[in-house]
Amino acid sequence: MERPVTRESVLALILEKEKIEAEMSQLKSVLDRNNVGMTEALVDGSGYPRQDLDVYQVRHARHKIICLTNDHKNIMLKIEQDLHMLHGQQREGVGLPANPATTAAQHTEPIAKVNFVASQSPADEAGLCVDDLIVEFGSVNASNFRTLQDIGTVVQHSQGNSVSIQVKRHDKMLRLSLTPHVWSGRGLLGCNIIPVETVER
Repeated sequence: MERPVTRESVLALILEKEKIEAEMSQLKSVLDRNNVGMTEALVDGSGYPRQDLDVYQVRHARHKIICLTNDHKNIMLKIEQDLHMLHGQQREGVGLPANPATTAAQHTEPIAKVNFVASQSPADEAGLCVDDLIVEFGSVNASNFRTLQDIGTVVQHSQGNSVSIQVKRHDKMLRLSLTPHVWSGRGLLGCNIIPVETVER
């Protein structure tokens, strides 16, 4: 069974279309600078390359424009098809956002606890505090968490990039943004996390 089309997947296609259009515009500016279009001859009456333009640039631009034109047609067709499918799914209730109450219930179970935060560390900069209960760490939550190594893997693959985390602090849910990076202390976070099994939920 094919994966349902989502609004995000359609938006990604639209962004790709816009990238193609931007590249085509740049290539057409190459032709404009050389005062030619897609069909003018690039040799003079004697069969020699014209001296009033950059023949290599023009040939390359023309070839690329032809390729991108085909890509543009294909992606426009794909967008049209996916929009049609998305509208059909919405009428049938497929691919719609989950019930907010259900989603919230799935992501309130803590998976780990913070028991140390170093001053001026990435964790400190993000606003993590001792005794925070981690509910989500990037893509890791109670539905897929197995060991603390799962969080470690996210950290290692996210160095220099922002990671969205959700914590429970004094019965309140908070969303923080943490960027793992090298700092003056050890590791990429500057905090210590213990398994949730040792925490009274």
